Amino acid sequence: MTRTETFQFQNAEGRTLAGRLELPDGAPRAYAVFAHCFTCGKDVAAATRVSRQLAARGIAVLRFDFTGLGNSDGDFANTDFSSNVQDLVAAANALGERHAAPRLLVGHSLGGAAVLVAAHELPEVRAVATIAAPSDPAHVEHLIGCSLEGLAPDEEATVELAGRPFRMKRRFLDDVRAQGGPEHLAKLGRALLVMHAPTDELVSIDHARALYEAARHPKSFVSLDDADHLLSRRRDSAYAADVLAAWAARYLGDDEEGDRDATPAPTPEETVVVERISGLHHRVRAGRHLLEADEPASLGGTDRGPAPYAFVSAGLGACTAMTLEMYAKHKAWELAEVSVSVRHEQDTTKDADGRAQRVDRFHRVVDLRGELDDAQRERLLEIANRCPVHRTLTENEVRVTTELAPAGDSAP
Repeated sequence: MTRTETFQFQNAEGRTLAGRLELPDGAPRAYAVFAHCFTCGKDVAAATRVSRQLAARGIAVLRFDFTGLGNSDGDFANTDFSSNVQDLVAAANALGERHAAPRLLVGHSLGGAAVLVAAHELPEVRAVATIAAPSDPAHVEHLIGCSLEGLAPDEEATVELAGRPFRMKRRFLDDVRAQGGPEHLAKLGRALLVMHAPTDELVSIDHARALYEAARHPKSFVSLDDADHLLSRRRDSAYAADVLAAWAARYLGDDEEGDRDATPAPTPEETVVVERISGLHHRVRAGRHLLEADEPASLGGTDRGPAPYAFVSAGLGACTAMTLEMYAKHKAWELAEVSVSVRHEQDTTKDADGRAQRVDRFHRVVDLRGELDDAQRERLLEIANRCPVHRTLTENEVRVTTELAPAGDSAP
């Protein structure tokens, strides 16, 4: 049994977009967002059937109408591929605010090209799946024809798509041409599933090959046999959803019954991988967790994530709080809450020989709340200085070894 709820949210321009949230009977294993095909809507058969089938397998799915389509506000003529990507990001953020951030993105046709781009802005996403997706958004150019050629960027023309008239501006054509090919998939950093029918007459199987070859592992390809582009037969959409749910379970960390809410504990052997997205903006992969790092605009970054020393401060603060909570629990003390703030500063002093040396200072403020007496509070302050990260920074001998990866190797 599944159930459907209406789901409205605001996009980046403040317009109200209409969606439907397909929910399983019981707590969802994970949440996903489904992006429909070009000029279609959330209620197209493929979007509806795949979403409901995934919900039946325990994955809640939000499907929605892009700006100017279906029940969503706005003018379709004022949209382009980039605005569709931002609609996707807004949908994912709204889902995260009300329920949980999506860990799976699914896109059909041009929606597949959109989820591949949107994933770069959604660090919580662990897996991305495309269905009959073009490898290059500019593939839709042949659908538009020459109706927009010769127009100024904001001039409109009527374009007939799938037997229906749409008002479009030349800027849509310019935008899809500017997107480029699938090269960005090398930095996707998520598991990828490409599903495509070899007989698809609208988007050829060559696009699936290009997507698969451009992506890094883990990646998978599943043939949809003789399905048409829109998965109009119920059996085709049901098959796609079943394969998708089974594949996604491996990457969503919820394939074991009774362990759906468990967060995998980090192990000392875990390796943190840092990969460039653009400029100084980087993706950080720590085990199953995805984070982002950047520098503020004043230092040439885009401020899309914490700066490197903020991660060091965060490690110290988190370790302090966890250490105090475990100690108080062991002592059966009434510690209700711990809040730790850390500020990093750098200054220069002179050593005994008068040579300048840089000194890093971390100023930590520990806020203890609960029924604690003065002796207990003082003891917890002592324990704060014994947390593992504190000792690593101040007591332990730290050594960093660096080597080059063999030429031609890709990041894990």
